[in-house]
Parts: sequence; C-alpha cells; structure tokens
Amino acid sequence: MTFSLKGRVALVTGSSRGLGRGIALALGKAGAKVVINYFNDRSSAEDARSEFKENGIHAMLIRADASDPEQVAGMVESASDKLGTVDVVVPNATPDQPQKPIEEYDADFYRQMYDFFVLGPYHLAKAALPGMKKQRWGRIVNVTSEVFHCGVPNFSAYVAAKGGQIGWSRSMASELAPSGITVNTVAPGWIPTERHANDPQEALDAYFETIPMGRWGTPKDVGDAVAFFASDEASFLTGQTLCVNGGRTPW
Repeated sequence: MTFSLKGRVALVTGSSRGLGRGIALALGKAGAKVVINYFNDRSSAEDARSEFKENGIHAMLIRADASDPEQVAGMVESASDKLGTVDVVVPNATPDQPQKPIEEYDADFYRQMYDFFVLGPYHLAKAALPGMKKQRWGRIVNVTSEVFHCGVPNFSAYVAAKGGQIGWSRSMASELAPSGITVNTVAPGWIPTERHANDPQEALDAYFETIPMGRWGTPKDVGDAVAFFASDEASFLTGQTLCVNGGRTPW
C-alpha cells in the first residue's frame, strides 16, 4: 500500500473531534495504531474510537492536557507500554482563538498561545524522541496555519504563536535529520469544524469566495497531508510546510 503506516504507532493530540480526528483517522486508515487524545470531551472521544473500530483501526483513548508536560510524558509512556514505540506525533490540540484588536489582548492570553503552539510540540517531541532516536525513525508533523503567512489582522497572539511553531519546526528538522527523524508542518486554511459552529455566516461566505478550488476543505484533506508526511515516501522531506487551503496560498 502506498503511504502505508502498518506497524507504526501514531499519537495525535486533541484528536477526539475536528481536524485532529480527521488526522488520526487518516493515519489509522494507513495502517497505524492510533492514540486518541482528549481532555474535556470524553463523549466525542468514545464516539471517535467507535468510528475507528468500524474502520478496522486499532485505537486507544488517553485523557491528558496537551499543554501539561507531566501529562504529556505520561501519555507517551502509556502509549508506548500498550502499543509500542510512538513513531508519529502530531501536536494538534488547540484552545479558543478569539480575534481581537491588539489593545484587547493581555499578556496571559499571549502566553496561553505560546504554551499550546510552541511549548506543546516541544513537550510532546521531548517525550517521544528517545524512542524515535533509538530506532532511528520518527515523524513529527506540526499543524500550523495559513494565518502566519497571510498576516491575518486582529489575530496577533495566534499568528505570533504559529510563527514560533513554524520556526521551531524548521530548527528541529535540521537537528533531528541525522537521527532519521523528519519534522514537517501542515498549514490548513479555514476548515469549518464543530468549534466553528457559531462563526458568523458573513465571515464564512467572504472566506469561501477566496478559495480558488471552489469548495471547503475537510479534516480528511488535512489528514491525508499528514499521512503523506508520516510515510516512508516522504523520508527525504523535512523542514517543509504543506499548505492545505485550496489554492489560497499567496506567498
């Protein structure tokens, strides 16, 4: 099978719903055993596990706060004990991202964005790297966003954190390449999921008009891109960003 992940173990944070669920499902359909991570929504996590089981995917649930280093380390240890070495990690968990003028943000919110999108991937990588280095094979795929490249206004905290995440990924790609570990990023556009249920229709309509492909992206679109980066076929690609936004990429 092309892009096969048979025999691999993948851990996707924030994977009970939304983009994370689509990513985990794609990795599972490629043959990986999958860790479904959640923190608040046990019901969605159980529903995801049922869906994965229906698709013949071996999945386990682990409740952990993806921004807490001790819980992240415990999650990787538990997954390794029960499924084997964690081969693929996808830091995907995200908090709310309100758009505000810079005067309405405060320093604590900036720190929260940094904690999720820079420290979160760092903690997950740090926990998983010993196993990856031992076997000289590993994949880290960060979920970033087109917002960094587009410079979206009234979004400064999120955009700054995503920029930090991209910079971290590039540095880690160079550092880990000699160990057979790749680090890449997938940068989705605006892909409506459950957490966008209350977004203004006028905003949705305006964005849709800018998508050259003429359709909304889906979690599967993002998941398929991540599965490619996780595969052996992408073994010579590292430090790269793949934009999943239907051709909106203006840079």
